[in-house]
Formats: sequence, C-alpha cells, structure tokens
Amino acid sequence: MPGRQPDGDILEGDIHDRIVGSIYRQAEAIARKVVAGGAGRQGARSPGSRVIDWDQRLDDILTSRLWGYPIMLLLLGIVFWITLSGANYPSRVLASLFFGIEARLSELCVRLGVPGWFHGFFVFGVYRAVAWVVSVMLPPMAIFFPCFTLLEDLGYLPRVAFNLDRLFKRAGTHGKQALTMSMGFGCNAAGVIACRIIDSPRERLIAILTNNFVPCNGRFPLLITLATIFMGGAVMPAYSTAVAAAVVVGLVLVGIAITLLVSWLLAGTILRGVPSSFTLELPPYRKPQVGRILIRSLIDRTAFVLQRAVTVAAPAGGIAWVLANTFIQGKSIIAHAAAFIDPFGRALGLDGFIIMAFILGLPANEIVLPILLMSYLSAGKMLEVESFESLRALLVEGHGWTWLTALSMMLFSLLHYPCGTTLWTIRKEAGSAKWALIAVILPLLVASAACLGVTWLARLLGMR
Repeated sequence: MPGRQPDGDILEGDIHDRIVGSIYRQAEAIARKVVAGGAGRQGARSPGSRVIDWDQRLDDILTSRLWGYPIMLLLLGIVFWITLSGANYPSRVLASLFFGIEARLSELCVRLGVPGWFHGFFVFGVYRAVAWVVSVMLPPMAIFFPCFTLLEDLGYLPRVAFNLDRLFKRAGTHGKQALTMSMGFGCNAAGVIACRIIDSPRERLIAILTNNFVPCNGRFPLLITLATIFMGGAVMPAYSTAVAAAVVVGLVLVGIAITLLVSWLLAGTILRGVPSSFTLELPPYRKPQVGRILIRSLIDRTAFVLQRAVTVAAPAGGIAWVLANTFIQGKSIIAHAAAFIDPFGRALGLDGFIIMAFILGLPANEIVLPILLMSYLSAGKMLEVESFESLRALLVEGHGWTWLTALSMMLFSLLHYPCGTTLWTIRKEAGSAKWALIAVILPLLVASAACLGVTWLARLLGMR
C-alpha cells in the first residue's frame, strides 16, 4: 500500500514533506505502469482493462476530510452499542454465580467457627471484591476487545491515526502521537511504552504525559456501567442502549479533545518547540483471521487485564474492609477520611467516599467501583448487586446520586491520574520521578477543573 502524507496535503515550505511526497508520487506512477493487480486471482486481463484499486477507493472515503470523522464515530458507537447490549445479562449470571459461592463460603466459615474478623476479611473483603471485578468487568471486556481487535485486524486503526494526525500537528506535537494515543485505549502503560516511536524527546514527553486522557481497559467498565444506569435509564428502554453508547462515545471524544488541548498547552509552555514531520504508511486492508482475533482479544487482552485486576482487587478489597470496619469514636477510618475530604468532593459534584475510592483505587482503575460500594455500606461490605437496576437503587436511593453525580464521576474517572502500573512505566520511560509526579498532578488538576466547571454550570442552570 503506498504511503500517504498524514496531513492530507504537502505543507507549504516543508522541504521534508515535499521530498517524501515527490518520492511516493513517482513510486505510485511506476507501480501503475508495471503492476497488474488481481491477475493471479481472476485470470489474465486484456491490455486495456482497468484494475480497480479497492484499497485506494476505501481510503478515499475512510480518510477523507468529509467522511473520515463521521465514519470513525459511527464505528466506535456501534462497538459500544454491541458491548452494552450484550454485557448486562452475562453480568447478572456471573454475579448470581459468584454470590451464590459466597453464601456457601459464609456457611463454611460459620460451621468451622472461624473468627468473625477472618470471615469478614476474606469473604466480605477479598472474595467479594474479586467477585465484583469479575462479574462487572469480564462481560464488557469479552465483547469490547474482540470488536476492537476486529477493527485492528481489518487495518482500520491506522486510518484512525491518519485522520487524527492533522489535529496533533495543529496542536504543535508529533503526528505519531495519534498512534500512541490509540494504543492507550487498550492500556495506558502500553501507550506510554509505544511513545518510544517518537524520536524527539520533547514530543515524546508530551505524548507520555497526555496518554492518560483516553480511557483504558480498566476505566471502560465503570464508564459503561454508569452510562447504562443513569443516562440510558433516563429514556425509554428501546433507546437506553443507544443513549448509553452515545454517552460513552461522547466521553471518548472529550478525552481526545483534552489530549489535544493539554498537548497544545505543553507544546507552547514548558515543552516548547517545533513539531517534527513524518510519513505514515497505511497497511493494506486484510481479511480478518477469527482465530487470531479471539486469541489476541480474549487471552492476550481480556485475560491479562482481568488477571491484573483480580490480583490488585484481592488485597485492595481486604484493605478496604479493614478501613471500613476499624472504628474510631464510633466511625470507621474510611468514614473519617471521607468526611474530611467531603467538601472538596461536593464541589466537584462527587462526595468524600467517591474521592476515597479513587485514592484507594490507585493500584488499578478496575477496583474503584467495588471499593466505593464497599465503603458506602456501614457494615463494611458490598451488597449482592445482581443487576444494573439494583446498583442504581443502591446509589440513588441509598446515597442520593443524580445524573450529575454520575457524570462527574465519569469525567473524573476519564481524566484523573494514571494507575500505579502506568505511573511506574512513566518513571522508567521518562527517566525521572519528576515527570511521574507531573503525570499525577497534571491530570488531577484537569479532572478537578472539568468536574468543577460542569457542576458549577449545572447548578447555575438549576440542573441537578
């Protein structure tokens, strides 16, 4: 497949782009004279026959300024719609299964006469956190990853990077940042490592510091769950899935917009410089290989992320149980901490328990929601939430959540600091703890400002 200039047109005065563009035009002209496409598959062609280049025709549509972005949004929306449509029932089945096992474990603990703290710590803390992570995360991931991998296997994702390249160039950064940002949808740590493809240290740092603003695997389940419960639940059932999918797509667009904005600010301030240029090779479209898609999506991605989430959720669930069941002056430690930071949380449209969940969820984004639900209950354990409806009842009736609370939490989850794995990766890739610290402070400021602005505007307009 011939290379194409990522900006669509040769930049005026850019000698590098002029040379590369000239080389590719000559190569394409030579190829048209000597290559007879499809002869081996369709038989010999007459000298005057015209060979249709379907790759080029598809690219003329998928990478055009007019249709490229709408098609990109449509495909993303379809992926989320399929995920939302298929994840609810399997989640209920898994929750019923795991909480049924929990009941048997509790009976066993009572029969054996184990101490109450042991029973609570391992069953209501460790086991229940793991059960929550698996039942909530596994179905969306098992659907989302194969769909996303299918687009990748077809050769469409490089076209997404091609479409976004001109935006990053206008933001004063390297066009390859579009590729590293796309990697961040799978895992932000992988996206940070992918920044090695950027030669300029300045532009590589910008890509590293902003990769966190696109949602990774660990944040998609929370976004999908809250969008389904609050935004999808606010409309007629026939339209709920489409509305929830549109909300998640909108949040992804917000993340991309924030990535561009922060990149532009960094490129114009502490990391000022002239953006480099490059030529992006668009690979040919390929027939999807179902076996490879299933292996890469279910084993390499779903199983890997789920294993990491469970590994982190188990001790985190135990720690959260201890904090929720250790009392000082009649209140648990987690309640004292939540009360202390509650004014800050309320200003952002959240509350102290939500902020504490994000703090305790630093090891992995996957455990934020389970920790929050555990913290909300005075008994220090999570309810047996078997469906989105029961989860909505817990949040709305039990703790006064509104659509504004849900939106603020989704925004904060989208934009807040990276997980522990990503921060460690940033420390290694940037070669300094200073940049890892900036990678915490910068997103925290952005997330706080976004939530504060949305909450202030909603309250000003009387929309709560």
